[in-house]
Amino acid sequence: MTLAGKTMFISGASRGIGLAIAKKAAADGANIALIAKTAEPHPKLEGTVYTAAKEIEEAGGQALPIVGDIRDGDSVAAAVAKAVEQFGGIDICVNNASAINLGSTTEVSLKRFDLMNGIQVRGTYAVCQACIPHMIGRDNPHILTLSPPIRLEPEWLKPTAYMMAKYGMSLCALALAEELRGDGIASNTLWPRTLVATAAVQNLLGGDEAMGRARKPAVYADAAYAVLNKPSREYTGNALLCEDVLLESGVTDLSVYDCVPGSDLGVDLWVDTPNPPGYRP
Repeated sequence: MTLAGKTMFISGASRGIGLAIAKKAAADGANIALIAKTAEPHPKLEGTVYTAAKEIEEAGGQALPIVGDIRDGDSVAAAVAKAVEQFGGIDICVNNASAINLGSTTEVSLKRFDLMNGIQVRGTYAVCQACIPHMIGRDNPHILTLSPPIRLEPEWLKPTAYMMAKYGMSLCALALAEELRGDGIASNTLWPRTLVATAAVQNLLGGDEAMGRARKPAVYADAAYAVLNKPSREYTGNALLCEDVLLESGVTDLSVYDCVPGSDLGVDLWVDTPNPPGYRP
């Protein structure tokens, strides 16, 4: 398995899971075009698109940092054109950018609703729409969208606004799998079974206590790497969970990803258990 020489276009990779996925591909010598809004350091968030690019290059890849808003179609089109001009095409499209608010319908303002659905749904659609023409005819092209399996049991239909936004990403990805089958472009979704140690978990989902019950971003990066090396004409239309992908790819001990060894892992939204049924470390 290798992504050497491949070109990845990824949204929101200035930190966290997106950066981990980009660096994993870069270690093979991949080209990474990353679009993110963070051009200047944020008081509460680590990293900018430029510091991420530096880390990607230190990992072994070539980086093209682009400041842009994926809700703006013209901005996305210009970013993809710039990536194609520099690297010659697009092999991999990763939809990572996301905004989160777990409030109820009476708590989430329309402005925040529009932000989440603009980034998650419109942004995913815009990035895919711009990348697809440059992926047709490439060797093993993949679209990977970081969104959950669509669960319709009552307990998973809230929080309403965030659920709508994340499910919108998944619906887009699964629809594209069918639309693009004839072109041999894979489209899959990928989601973790547990909390993953990111700024969102630290700042919004429970602070240090939640971080101690999370897995490292490498659990997502390693799973994404495994998916992106699958044959695109065969491995498409799947709603995948990171830990399941890792076990299928030969990982035998998921505890290596735990931030705190032996901790009681926190289960992510739209997932029932932290580990696949029958898993024993």
